[in-house]
Amino acid sequence: MEPTHEFESEARRCGYRLVAGLDEAGRGPLAGPVVAAAVILPARVKLPGVADSKLLTEPVRTKLFEDIRLRALAVGVGQVSEQEIDRLNILEATRLAMSRALLCLQAAPDFLLLDAIVLPNVPIPQRPIIKGDQLSLSVAAASIVAKVARDRLMEQYHRLYPQYNFRDHKGYGTPEHLHLLKLHGPSPIHRRTFAPVERIETDLLPFDGPDEQCAAQTRAPL
Repeated sequence: MEPTHEFESEARRCGYRLVAGLDEAGRGPLAGPVVAAAVILPARVKLPGVADSKLLTEPVRTKLFEDIRLRALAVGVGQVSEQEIDRLNILEATRLAMSRALLCLQAAPDFLLLDAIVLPNVPIPQRPIIKGDQLSLSVAAASIVAKVARDRLMEQYHRLYPQYNFRDHKGYGTPEHLHLLKLHGPSPIHRRTFAPVERIETDLLPFDGPDEQCAAQTRAPL
């Protein structure tokens, strides 16, 4: 299945002119930010190979990333830090990243296509599409931009914290990542509210001995 202009064309037939596709990367990882992208494409642009970023290899994504930047009318990228994710929850953090991506566009869109999500605080007409990154060309383009942008951020974090090997797993909960997380404990960019990190952090808390009530019960005669 290749994404098409169908949803964008339908919006234009209803009078909209600047249709932005939005998608995110990084909802599932245990570390690093969530990154969103917004992409406005020309009406009949051809972008061979553009598809859901998860279905593409890294070299292909990188090439398409440059193609999209060259041929799009506007591209915006927004990110939300791991601290904000812990404070808000991942769904609200994703919405915030998308809102920030919209603010970074060089042109203001008048209609939004999103991958199975809505932005209730954004006063722009919008349409959520199930599997939007597989069906809509602009959403698929946004998925590629978001993925490449986030991967590059994680490569920068790898240089800061090489003991976690963020360059390879990009913060996702792979067996290697979980092993290194147990070995070194959470880094400053780990998401403390995500269960595997939370469990390991709890295991690393110092043990101060039994509390007074437990101690009293221990001393009580049988």
